[in-house]
Amino acid sequence: MLKLIGWILIWLRGGSLKLLLIAGTILIVWGITAPVGTLVWWLGQSAETLGFKNKNLPETLRSNSRNIETPDAKLVAKSAPINCYIIFLPGVGDFSADELTTGEAFFLKSLVKVHPECVAVGDIFPYSAANKSLGGQRFFAPVWRFAEQTKGKLISGDVLIKIRNLWRFAISLDYRYGQVYNQGIATAIIERMEAKHPILVSPNQPVKIILIGTSGGAQVALGATPYLKEWLNAQISVVSVGGVFSGKVGFNAADRVYHLRGSRDPIEDIGGLVFPSRWQWQVNSGFNQARKQGRYAEIISGPHKHDGNQGYFGEDRAENDLTYVDLILQKVNQLPIWRDRKSP
Repeated sequence: MLKLIGWILIWLRGGSLKLLLIAGTILIVWGITAPVGTLVWWLGQSAETLGFKNKNLPETLRSNSRNIETPDAKLVAKSAPINCYIIFLPGVGDFSADELTTGEAFFLKSLVKVHPECVAVGDIFPYSAANKSLGGQRFFAPVWRFAEQTKGKLISGDVLIKIRNLWRFAISLDYRYGQVYNQGIATAIIERMEAKHPILVSPNQPVKIILIGTSGGAQVALGATPYLKEWLNAQISVVSVGGVFSGKVGFNAADRVYHLRGSRDPIEDIGGLVFPSRWQWQVNSGFNQARKQGRYAEIISGPHKHDGNQGYFGEDRAENDLTYVDLILQKVNQLPIWRDRKSP
């Protein structure tokens, strides 16, 4: 089977048109069956893992919550002042959880440097409920690896990955499968938070969680927010960096939501156009309720494009001898999310 797939991939190298034709066929088949992977993952989880038996915490954190009042736990709390987690969810062009661009890595490193009470979690792939990279999937792994290798060489390689991830973006929005998918992402976020720094659960001090999502990652961040809020005693802020999102899920659970938009980014406008829950006359939507209550705000980040060297995490010079990623870093650092008060 692998030899056959290898031969097909070699044949596809002969021309972009061949790749596009076969990619279109694969994506149609994959799109039809896309929810199956999410459901299979869900069936493999226990009720406790997903927080159904204990609405406060998934199983991975039970030991910490039981021991939080012991003397040893108090000593740990004093010696480890970390009370803030910066969760970064990348856009639909990513192949895996460890594919941060140079600008994205610089952005997270700089945030932690300015806010030493925080740790950054940048190894979450928001287009897989099981947090698996495209190369880790069994049947389609050779196709995705080939697409990854052609990024920057054949436009079809980029398109193939983006379309595939857009299907998962759609699952996060879907009323039938979205709850399962978003629970999976929330579980992955908590697991990676715990791996980065043990989460000390206290009823008196909420954990500060800052979800930063770019492009489709903003929608996935909002989708995971209600479950993070249910499972953890947390103060949750969502920061959309050129994100595309609906106005249904996450806004009622988030303490505040900020949307940073570049003046040269036409992509982020899509969410406000295609999702009725973002329209002003949908007064009961979570989005409009958050905006009315002052828990949602939009901010112009600068002359950013959606992606590339002049995108939000681009390293070209923009203005005042600052790079585009420097500009977005300034805007994020100016947000009141780093303070303990809850008003925007």
